[in-house]
Amino acid sequence: MLPKKQYYENTAKTIIANLEKRQMKGWYCEDSASAVKKVLELLPDQTTVTWGGAMTIEECGLMEALKKGDYTLIDLFSSKDSQERKALYAKAVSSDYFFMSTNAITLDGELVNVDGSGNRVACLCNGPDHVIILAGMNKVAATIQEAHDRVRNTAAPINALRLNRKTPCAATGKCSNCQSPECICSQIVITRRSHVPGRIQVILIGEELGY
Repeated sequence: MLPKKQYYENTAKTIIANLEKRQMKGWYCEDSASAVKKVLELLPDQTTVTWGGAMTIEECGLMEALKKGDYTLIDLFSSKDSQERKALYAKAVSSDYFFMSTNAITLDGELVNVDGSGNRVACLCNGPDHVIILAGMNKVAATIQEAHDRVRNTAAPINALRLNRKTPCAATGKCSNCQSPECICSQIVITRRSHVPGRIQVILIGEELGY
Protein backbone atom coordinates (compact mmCIF):
# COMPACT_ATOMS: atom_id res chain seq x y z
CA MET A 1 0.00 0.00 0.00
CA LEU A 2 1.23 3.49 -0.84
CA PRO A 3 2.31 5.51 2.24
CA LYS A 4 -0.37 8.17 1.72
CA LYS A 5 -3.14 5.57 1.49
CA GLN A 6 -1.79 3.79 4.57
CA TYR A 7 -1.67 7.11 6.40
CA TYR A 8 -5.27 7.84 5.47
CA GLU A 9 -6.40 4.40 6.62
CA ASN A 10 -4.53 4.58 9.93
CA THR A 11 -5.81 8.09 10.61
CA ALA A 12 -9.37 7.06 9.77
CA LYS A 13 -9.18 4.17 12.26
CA THR A 14 -8.25 6.64 15.00
CA ILE A 15 -11.12 8.96 14.12
CA ILE A 16 -13.69 6.15 13.81
CA ALA A 17 -12.78 4.80 17.26
CA ASN A 18 -13.29 8.26 18.72
CA LEU A 19 -16.57 8.76 16.87
CA GLU A 20 -17.88 5.61 18.56
CA LYS A 21 -17.12 7.15 21.95
CA ARG A 22 -19.22 10.12 20.90
CA GLN A 23 -22.25 8.01 19.90
CA MET A 24 -21.51 8.47 16.20
CA LYS A 25 -20.77 5.75 13.65
CA GLY A 26 -17.89 5.87 11.23
CA TRP A 27 -16.55 4.04 8.19
CA TYR A 28 -13.51 4.42 5.98
CA CYS A 29 -13.73 3.98 2.21
CA GLU A 30 -10.61 4.03 0.05
CA ASP A 31 -12.25 5.94 -2.80
CA SER A 32 -15.41 7.69 -3.94
CA ALA A 33 -16.88 4.65 -5.68
CA SER A 34 -16.71 2.54 -2.52
CA ALA A 35 -18.09 5.45 -0.47
CA VAL A 36 -21.16 5.75 -2.71
CA LYS A 37 -21.62 1.97 -2.51
CA LYS A 38 -21.51 2.19 1.29
CA VAL A 39 -24.13 4.96 1.31
CA LEU A 40 -26.47 2.91 -0.85
CA GLU A 41 -26.07 -0.03 1.56
CA LEU A 42 -27.11 2.22 4.45
CA LEU A 43 -29.98 3.90 2.61
CA PRO A 44 -33.29 1.98 2.42
CA ASP A 45 -35.43 2.32 -0.70
CA GLN A 46 -38.46 4.63 -0.66
CA THR A 47 -37.00 6.96 1.95
CA THR A 48 -37.07 10.73 1.94
CA VAL A 49 -33.67 12.26 1.26
CA THR A 50 -32.31 15.80 1.33
CA TRP A 51 -28.88 17.43 1.53
CA GLY A 52 -26.96 20.53 2.50
CA GLY A 53 -24.72 22.39 0.06
CA ALA A 54 -21.54 20.31 -0.28
CA MET A 55 -19.14 19.94 -3.18
CA THR A 56 -18.09 16.55 -1.78
CA ILE A 57 -21.53 15.06 -2.48
CA GLU A 58 -21.28 16.12 -6.12
CA GLU A 59 -17.62 15.21 -6.60
CA CYS A 60 -17.87 11.68 -5.21
CA GLY A 61 -20.83 10.82 -7.44
CA LEU A 62 -23.45 10.46 -4.71
CA MET A 63 -25.92 12.94 -6.20
CA GLU A 64 -25.98 11.06 -9.47
CA ALA A 65 -26.61 7.79 -7.62
CA LEU A 66 -29.42 9.30 -5.54
CA LYS A 67 -31.19 10.61 -8.63
CA LYS A 68 -31.17 7.09 -10.11
CA GLY A 69 -32.48 5.43 -6.94
CA ASP A 70 -35.92 4.76 -5.51
CA TYR A 71 -35.94 7.76 -3.16
CA THR A 72 -38.00 10.90 -2.65
CA LEU A 73 -35.55 13.78 -3.11
CA ILE A 74 -36.13 17.17 -1.49
CA ASP A 75 -33.95 19.68 -3.34
CA LEU A 76 -33.82 22.94 -1.39
CA PHE A 77 -31.78 24.49 -4.17
CA SER A 78 -34.56 24.04 -6.72
CA SER A 79 -36.84 26.61 -5.07
CA LYS A 80 -37.90 29.56 -7.21
CA ASP A 81 -38.56 32.01 -4.37
CA SER A 82 -38.40 32.39 -0.60
CA GLN A 83 -41.89 30.98 -0.03
CA GLU A 84 -41.15 27.81 -1.97
CA ARG A 85 -37.82 27.44 -0.21
CA LYS A 86 -39.56 27.78 3.17
CA ALA A 87 -42.02 25.03 2.24
CA LEU A 88 -39.23 22.75 1.02
CA TYR A 89 -37.22 23.39 4.17
CA ALA A 90 -40.18 22.34 6.32
CA LYS A 91 -40.14 19.01 4.48
CA ALA A 92 -36.34 18.75 4.70
CA VAL A 93 -36.17 18.96 8.49
CA SER A 94 -38.54 16.01 8.77
CA SER A 95 -36.78 13.90 6.14
CA ASP A 96 -35.50 10.39 6.76
CA TYR A 97 -31.91 11.09 5.65
CA PHE A 98 -29.86 14.27 5.44
CA PHE A 99 -26.55 14.26 3.55
CA MET A 100 -23.75 16.75 4.02
CA SER A 101 -20.01 17.05 4.30
CA THR A 102 -18.19 18.67 7.21
CA ASN A 103 -15.86 21.63 7.03
CA ALA A 104 -13.44 19.82 9.32
CA ILE A 105 -13.18 16.76 11.57
CA THR A 106 -10.66 16.31 14.35
CA LEU A 107 -8.64 13.23 15.20
CA ASP A 108 -10.69 13.11 18.37
CA GLY A 109 -13.91 12.74 16.34
CA GLU A 110 -15.39 16.23 16.69
CA LEU A 111 -17.07 17.92 13.72
CA VAL A 112 -16.54 21.63 13.02
CA ASN A 113 -18.87 23.48 10.66
CA VAL A 114 -19.40 27.12 9.75
CA ASP A 115 -22.59 28.14 7.98
CA GLY A 116 -24.17 31.24 6.52
CA SER A 117 -27.96 30.92 6.78
CA GLY A 118 -27.65 27.97 9.16
CA ASN A 119 -29.94 25.51 7.36
CA ARG A 120 -27.16 22.93 6.98
CA VAL A 121 -26.00 22.96 10.59
CA ALA A 122 -29.61 23.11 11.81
CA CYS A 123 -30.34 19.76 10.15
CA LEU A 124 -27.09 18.38 11.54
CA CYS A 125 -28.14 19.33 15.07
CA ASN A 126 -31.79 18.29 14.94
CA GLY A 127 -34.58 17.29 12.57
CA PRO A 128 -33.86 14.53 10.03
CA ASP A 129 -33.85 11.02 11.50
CA HIS A 130 -30.42 10.19 10.09
CA VAL A 131 -27.44 12.36 9.10
CA ILE A 132 -24.78 10.89 6.81
CA ILE A 133 -21.60 12.91 6.43
CA LEU A 134 -19.12 12.27 3.62
CA ALA A 135 -15.68 13.78 4.07
CA GLY A 136 -12.44 13.53 2.18
CA MET A 137 -9.35 13.02 4.32
CA ASN A 138 -8.26 16.57 3.47
CA LYS A 139 -10.87 17.70 6.03
CA VAL A 140 -8.97 16.12 8.93
CA ALA A 141 -7.38 18.39 11.54
CA ALA A 142 -5.43 17.43 14.64
CA THR A 143 -7.28 19.66 17.11
CA ILE A 144 -10.37 21.85 17.41
CA GLN A 145 -8.20 24.95 16.99
CA GLU A 146 -6.63 23.58 13.81
CA ALA A 147 -10.07 22.58 12.56
CA HIS A 148 -11.38 26.08 13.23
CA ASP A 149 -8.38 27.62 11.44
CA ARG A 150 -8.95 25.30 8.49
CA VAL A 151 -12.59 26.29 8.21
CA ARG A 152 -11.98 30.03 8.41
CA ASN A 153 -8.82 30.23 6.28
CA THR A 154 -9.25 27.39 3.76
CA ALA A 155 -12.89 26.35 3.37
CA ALA A 156 -14.52 29.77 3.81
CA PRO A 157 -12.42 31.75 1.29
CA ILE A 158 -12.84 29.11 -1.43
CA ASN A 159 -16.57 28.77 -0.78
CA ALA A 160 -16.96 32.55 -0.81
CA LEU A 161 -15.36 32.58 -4.27
CA ARG A 162 -17.54 29.67 -5.42
CA LEU A 163 -20.66 31.53 -4.29
CA ASN A 164 -19.48 34.85 -5.76
CA ARG A 165 -19.56 36.52 -2.37
CA LYS A 166 -17.83 39.87 -1.96
CA THR A 167 -16.05 39.16 1.31
CA PRO A 168 -12.55 40.11 2.47
CA CYS A 169 -11.47 36.46 2.57
CA ALA A 170 -12.52 35.97 -1.06
CA ALA A 171 -10.11 38.74 -2.02
CA THR A 172 -7.23 37.90 0.32
CA GLY A 173 -7.57 34.16 1.04
CA LYS A 174 -7.45 34.87 4.76
CA CYS A 175 -10.21 35.30 7.34
CA SER A 176 -10.50 38.82 8.74
CA ASN A 177 -13.35 38.00 11.13
CA CYS A 178 -15.53 40.25 9.00
CA GLN A 179 -19.04 41.58 9.43
CA SER A 180 -19.52 41.81 5.67
CA PRO A 181 -23.15 41.78 4.44
CA GLU A 182 -22.18 38.76 2.32
CA CYS A 183 -20.35 36.90 5.09
CA ILE A 184 -20.89 33.12 4.99
CA CYS A 185 -19.67 32.55 8.56
CA SER A 186 -22.74 33.35 10.66
CA GLN A 187 -23.02 30.08 12.57
CA ILE A 188 -20.13 28.10 14.08
CA VAL A 189 -21.11 24.63 15.30
CA ILE A 190 -18.91 22.08 17.03
CA THR A 191 -20.52 18.65 17.24
CA ARG A 192 -18.85 16.81 20.11
CA ARG A 193 -21.36 13.94 20.28
CA SER A 194 -24.63 12.69 18.85
CA HIS A 195 -27.46 13.09 21.34
CA VAL A 196 -29.28 10.20 19.64
CA PRO A 197 -26.91 7.19 19.43
CA GLY A 198 -26.00 6.40 15.83
CA ARG A 199 -28.01 9.24 14.29
CA ILE A 200 -24.87 10.84 12.84
CA GLN A 201 -22.81 8.58 10.59
CA VAL A 202 -19.50 9.63 9.06
CA ILE A 203 -17.97 8.13 5.93
CA LEU A 204 -14.32 9.11 5.58
CA ILE A 205 -13.00 8.88 2.02
CA GLY A 206 -9.35 8.35 1.15
CA GLU A 207 -9.30 11.19 -1.37
CA GLU A 208 -9.19 14.98 -1.36
CA LEU A 209 -12.78 16.11 -1.86
CA GLY A 210 -14.55 19.41 -1.43
CA TYR A 211 -13.08 22.39 0.37
